[in-house]
Amino acid sequence: MTQIKKTIDLPRPVEAVFDFVTTPGNWPQWHPSSRGVSGTVGHSLEVGEQVAEAFQVGWHRGNVVWTCREREAPHHWVIEGDVEGGGGGTITYALTPDGSGTRFERTFVYTMPNRLLALLDRLFIRRLMAASSDRALRQLRQVLAATDFQPSTP
Repeated sequence: MTQIKKTIDLPRPVEAVFDFVTTPGNWPQWHPSSRGVSGTVGHSLEVGEQVAEAFQVGWHRGNVVWTCREREAPHHWVIEGDVEGGGGGTITYALTPDGSGTRFERTFVYTMPNRLLALLDRLFIRRLMAASSDRALRQLRQVLAATDFQPSTP
């Protein structure tokens, strides 16, 4: 099991950030691994709701079905994913008001479906995943800092 935890300060109130990051239709705007979403994409996911996501990490493309497992708006949100072909992960968002903005913590815990991929994860996949997470949070800050940002769902 691998864990990648990243934190960033964002220039919007916690409610707006929560609504934006928990709405799957917004993911391709800020997360470089997200190639598209389908299903329940137009609002912040509630417990039990699912969404399908096409992703790409490095050279690998795949599909995952995410299920919302926990939701305590606007501070805590957890989704669990099952990757087509095996493996899976859990993403946890923790949001804390910080002045006029929000401290956003994203934790991604994942498993590989076999020993070969687990070895490759130790050698270099986790570095790709961590770099993708860093880029995602930088892009999220840029999107939220835009003067024309609208916190409403798509």
